[in-house]
Amino acid sequence: MHSLININNSKVSLACLSGLAHVWRAGELGAASLQTISTGYPALCGVLPGGGWPYGAMTEVLQPQAGQYEWGLVAPALSALQSASPAGLVVLVGAPYCPFGPALGARQINMQRLLSVSSVKSPVKNDGPAMLWATREALQCADVTAVLAWLPDARSAHLRRLQIAALSHNKLLFVFRPLQAQHEASPAPLRLRVTGIAHAASMVGHNLQVDVFKRRGPLLAAPVLIDTRPPRLAALLVASGERIHQHAPEPAPALFDLSGILRKPLHALDRTASLQH
Repeated sequence: MHSLININNSKVSLACLSGLAHVWRAGELGAASLQTISTGYPALCGVLPGGGWPYGAMTEVLQPQAGQYEWGLVAPALSALQSASPAGLVVLVGAPYCPFGPALGARQINMQRLLSVSSVKSPVKNDGPAMLWATREALQCADVTAVLAWLPDARSAHLRRLQIAALSHNKLLFVFRPLQAQHEASPAPLRLRVTGIAHAASMVGHNLQVDVFKRRGPLLAAPVLIDTRPPRLAALLVASGERIHQHAPEPAPALFDLSGILRKPLHALDRTASLQH
């Protein structure tokens, strides 16, 4: 019986395979032919395939509470994206809170180019199917450069459709979900677990811990620590902390010297005991 496949003629050069965007070695980051935008944090860029947030792919961010850490994480990239494409729109789907203009302005984000989409079905909880539909439609819009979607109840099949839409239209897509979703299957090529750092640690330059637990490459040995505060605010907090430390009041001296009194027995029985010794 003749083999249907000629092994000698079917050899493929590993060099050719390594040049494909969706092929990578298990021990190396899959960075070949991958279009990315810098996160704005060198430590984080150093552990991401391609050195930044990927275009045409879903980045899934898991955090303890919606609205807690996402803006600090993605703000530098959104600011750079708006600078490169001033006419482009950044679409927010199902945002838990209305964006605060001055805070985003401090991060160099143009509020005039943000479009927020929410459900009128419930003022408290967004309609899941409607938010999925809005996310998919935004990814297909030519004027949209990035989509941020809060989809706490989305299932793997729903996320797969969004991943395909992001890939087909080469868009930046961030999906924010609760920490409990880390145990669920996800088609996202990049998954992050984001938690805060205690206030005492934040004063030395870090306020966010990022654990990249899924990426095109080897497992990350340790979480990445970054400072997501605006530069001016971070500098102000550091200067304030140093000023408080330098001007901390010294303990006031005692009004009376009690050392001699404390050395003497204060009770008759104590005096007797001291004489016996």
